[in-house]
Amino acid sequence: MRCPFCGNIETQVKDSRPAEDHVSIRRRRFCPACGGRFTTYERVQLRDLVVIKTNGRREDFDRDKLERSIRIALQKRPVEPERVDQMISGIVRRLESMGETDIPSKVIGEIVMESLARIDTVAYVRFASVYKNFHSADDFDKFVSELRPLAVKPPE
Repeated sequence: MRCPFCGNIETQVKDSRPAEDHVSIRRRRFCPACGGRFTTYERVQLRDLVVIKTNGRREDFDRDKLERSIRIALQKRPVEPERVDQMISGIVRRLESMGETDIPSKVIGEIVMESLARIDTVAYVRFASVYKNFHSADDFDKFVSELRPLAVKPPE
């Protein structure tokens, strides 16, 4: 593992233990060249996934990109970080177990929305606003009105 401080490729593992989510290994590393210390995480990857974008472009699946978009949607929401990590790991496991290596971005977006809807409706609406490309307040209003039960809708 290359040292992030000096670029040395001869780093040493000083400590390994299961991470808090129990689906990855946390490794503390030391660089003998510069004395830097850093942490890495190792996860099981069942298969290499490829995302098929709506324009037909293909790109390698990036767990970190998925995590960033989910964390942005959940920013300042009262959801425990462990629960977010579990949700992300669950989404990745679900994608890997689909049996296909090529996965349309639309499928990933729908799975993320489904997962967010179960843990926080505000994050769900935030994610949907980007995913569904809302252009105006009317788009938000229409989407949110579909979330409300029929009994709560105001009379017309």
